[in-house]
Amino acid sequence: MTDSRFQLFDVSLDGSLQSARAHIERERAIAVHDLLEDSSFIPVGHDGGPYRLNLTLADAKLAFHIVTENGTPVVSHHLSLNAFRRILKDYTLICDSHYDAFKCAGAAKFEAIDMGRRAIHDEASELLKERLASKIAIDVDTARRLFTLIYVLLMRNTSDGARLM
Repeated sequence: MTDSRFQLFDVSLDGSLQSARAHIERERAIAVHDLLEDSSFIPVGHDGGPYRLNLTLADAKLAFHIVTENGTPVVSHHLSLNAFRRILKDYTLICDSHYDAFKCAGAAKFEAIDMGRRAIHDEASELLKERLASKIAIDVDTARRLFTLIYVLLMRNTSDGARLM
């Protein structure tokens, strides 16, 4: 378990919109739960939290708004998603195949698609970790869960999601 001073105690996504696809909201719930249970989230130059994170999406940028438990602002960081464009497109396509295969494909086909999905997710997580490094240090598991939330935000906001892809 990570030092509780450098963990998230609350994670929220901008707006109250939910995806019409239940599996996307299930992915959101799992990612948030896992972040709250065990995350490594260290804003550079800050003495510790725990932290509340609000993620917002606008104009192909993801904003990380971070405050402490008592509401003291820590950092707001805007991250361009242009570097994630190809990965997000690939991830969206393979996730659609993954969910379709879950319903009707054989085990071998499902496993092959799942391996591809995990590989793309790993690539995206590493890129996210690198892009945030100047403002927020995160471990690989935290990066994976945050990438899942980026995907959920894009799927909730179809105009931004479609434009990025």
